[in-house]
Amino acid sequence: MIRCILVDDETDSLEVMQMLLKTYCPQVKVEAVCNNAEQGIEAINRFRPDVVFLDIEMPNMNGFDMLEKFDKLFFDVVFVTAYHQFAIRAFRYSALNYLLKPVDADDLTDTIRRIETTKSAPLKEQMELLLQSVHNTANQTIGRIALTTSYGMLFVETSNIIYCESDNNYTSVKMTDGKKITVSKTMKEIDDTLSGPDFYRIHNSFLINLNHIKKFVRGEGGYVIMDDDTMVGISRTKKQAFLELFSKF
Repeated sequence: MIRCILVDDETDSLEVMQMLLKTYCPQVKVEAVCNNAEQGIEAINRFRPDVVFLDIEMPNMNGFDMLEKFDKLFFDVVFVTAYHQFAIRAFRYSALNYLLKPVDADDLTDTIRRIETTKSAPLKEQMELLLQSVHNTANQTIGRIALTTSYGMLFVETSNIIYCESDNNYTSVKMTDGKKITVSKTMKEIDDTLSGPDFYRIHNSFLINLNHIKKFVRGEGGYVIMDDDTMVGISRTKKQAFLELFSKF
């Protein structure tokens, strides 16, 4: 049984979340329903829940400010938000759970499954990374990213990523120090997170850091040589767009 608390200033959102949990996640017990952050803090200290479903934009005290009232998080957090798309990248960078309003039942059940698997509260570094990331503009590449691996979570500088290579449902992240970090994310998920001014999906299987291109070889097909001497072919459908992009360097 997973014990949870709901914190949201919108009554309709609270009612919908209770209905979804009751219908699709019977293993989740709602201990308290709170209309503001102050009630949320009181309920968390009283019930010591496994997870808190937390709205971000609330009057008087928002969700981020509420979490800062705790010296250490002893519960998992699922942010429930209507934030626009670029801000969602911040959650992906920090590897934190989030749900978009209106909440989709499949997304909710997937989130509960992840919580059942990991059973861990967010790290302080994840929260710091989230706060840094969410204040960035849409066109900035965020400086650090949290990578979840089979043996824990790593926080790496995005500037030290040479490329990401798809491996079915996993992705290998090649670093400038020669290490390869395997994460249980698809290339699409990584692409959605990293793509921006520094990263480019040059091929279905490769997302490269443009700052680590050592050489571009023209010719039929064409390919790039990365700083670690890896040769990456350019997809035919991506070639023209890449040439236009590459000409800016």
